[in-house]
Amino acid sequence: MPENLIESELFGHEAGSFTGANKKRIGKIEYASGGTLFLDEIESMPLTAQIRLLRVIQEGELERVGSNETVKVDLKVLSAAKGDLLSLSQEGTFRQDLYYRLNVASLDIPPLRERKSDIPQLLGHFIYQAEQRLGQKAPTLTSVHFQQLMAHDWPGNVRELMNEADRIVLGISDLIFTGSNENCHTLAHQMAQYEFSLLHHTLKQFNGHIAQAAEYLDVPRKNLYLRMKKYGLKKENYLVDFEGDEQ
Repeated sequence: MPENLIESELFGHEAGSFTGANKKRIGKIEYASGGTLFLDEIESMPLTAQIRLLRVIQEGELERVGSNETVKVDLKVLSAAKGDLLSLSQEGTFRQDLYYRLNVASLDIPPLRERKSDIPQLLGHFIYQAEQRLGQKAPTLTSVHFQQLMAHDWPGNVRELMNEADRIVLGISDLIFTGSNENCHTLAHQMAQYEFSLLHHTLKQFNGHIAQAAEYLDVPRKNLYLRMKKYGLKKENYLVDFEGDEQ
């Protein structure tokens, strides 16, 4: 997108300020006044727009493209970046003063390959969403399937996992439904598949209430937690309403 259009989108413009600007436009920053503005992949913002954004954050005001009139804005700014903004600011590709103005509080999220223990919980959430959106149930996953998922490097990060959840629900996942599954006919594999399915549907039936699920399955809660851990199941994936009952 040309820089003038980026600035128009963010800061707005006056009628006639550039070719195609037939009427006044309120930009995203002004529109967000009174609330929160989220800027994704902020490292890709042109330097000229960064200068104008710095003024917004420091002074709480902006000028629309083609205007000399100041507009007051009051908002919170959240930003996300794929790269290290500090390094980019030191290299000169991102304004250092803007980096320090934005960096009041920061949260570093490692790539999925560095936190594979999160995969079962995230996948359960994404599969649930995919089931609702696609209108069909996901095939039952076994411990073997989870081993294959954990062995994958996930170069596409969490977005790749979200797409994988869709493929699993549709039954077309190359990652878990093809390849080395020689033992899928064995009693151990089929028993694991049944156990996973039973746990999944029971937790779903009782909205993640462990005490109720354990009573229904007639097992101690400690044993239920151990079986859930084996298959990467977490009660948080199934909670719908919490009323203070013991979980």
